[in-house]
Amino acid sequence: MTDFPERLLAGYRNFMNGRYSDERDRYRVLAETGQKPHTLVVACCDSRSAPETIFDCGPGELFVVRNVANMVPPYEPDSQFHATSAALEYAVQVLKIRNIVVMGHGRCGGIQAALDPAAEPLSPGDFIGKWMSLVRPAAEQIQSNEFMTQSERQTALERVSIRNSIVNLRTFPCVQILEQRGSMHIHGTWFDISTGELWIMDAKGDFVRPNLDGPLPDAEQASA
Repeated sequence: MTDFPERLLAGYRNFMNGRYSDERDRYRVLAETGQKPHTLVVACCDSRSAPETIFDCGPGELFVVRNVANMVPPYEPDSQFHATSAALEYAVQVLKIRNIVVMGHGRCGGIQAALDPAAEPLSPGDFIGKWMSLVRPAAEQIQSNEFMTQSERQTALERVSIRNSIVNLRTFPCVQILEQRGSMHIHGTWFDISTGELWIMDAKGDFVRPNLDGPLPDAEQASA
């Protein structure tokens, strides 16, 4: 017998008897014709903020990249390994993605670590520490603000980090060219785990709550 987690096996059983059974034809089409997702989402690894669940998307709709603190590094074609940059390159160049969403969230552990100057490395490699150095200048500036509570600093850096990632996105030539042509659209969002609220970044960089009371576009229009 395998020691594979029973909870996952039970979930897979429910998937096969439920969602897969309902969408069997869609999965077969996706298998035969390939994926054509309409949006790339750069999200956090945090298990509480799954984009497919939050946006209620089915198979083949989203191309999701998840990393610690949902960050995009700057364009650096060097000899290092760049998983997020590789996924971005594939999404834009091969899948022809034309919408990119950087989705942050409240109570992010990576952001919390970036705000803690006394944080010790979790391992000799200090992978998280090195990764979070992408927002170190902003973290130091926010942490030094004595008029903010720690909770306010946390939310502030979570949102500043989203803007920072969008700035870094625009250093990629393929993204820059498409956005200048008007065929690439970049968005920032912040999800509050405790309330379920989604805040969307406007053209000024402020985060506002969308109006969900009025008519919304259907799924087909929204994916355009």
